Amino acid sequence: MIIWEKTGSWRLEVNEAGQAAVRHPGAVVLLPLPTAETVLLLRQYRHALGQTIWELPAGTRGWEEDWLVCAQRELREETGFQAAEFTHLGDVWPAPGISDELMRLYSAHHLTPAPLPPDADEEIEVVELPLAEARAMVTDGRIRDGKTIIALSWWRGE
Repeated sequence: MIIWEKTGSWRLEVNEAGQAAVRHPGAVVLLPLPTAETVLLLRQYRHALGQTIWELPAGTRGWEEDWLVCAQRELREETGFQAAEFTHLGDVWPAPGISDELMRLYSAHHLTPAPLPPDADEEIEVVELPLAEARAMVTDGRIRDGKTIIALSWWRGE
């Protein structure tokens, strides 16, 4: 039985036994690399946390949307850049106890300006940082976002 649905995005289902599951079309996580030594990170306000955090660009894909089409759109919306090349880093389930959401992680290369209007509810600052500093921010706790920690740890510069 569907209890609640965010149109075009996700829905909450509960079965007869009372087990709940969020059905989700998936999301992309992007590691944008302007150079071999730098990464674009976002400073973004997150209502659920009541604070601004450091994270990588990411976004929900449409139910039938191609993963790379979604990746390019989200990169443009959140950073103002497009990528000539994406490298698939891997997939993760961020919360398998409650959701079937799959996050597909990509690095993005050969960036050129190509802005799209951001979503109306997003407050985003794009910051280019050395990769070494971004990794240090994970170690010292300034970056606490799971998807960002995973992508930064999986990227080896290949």
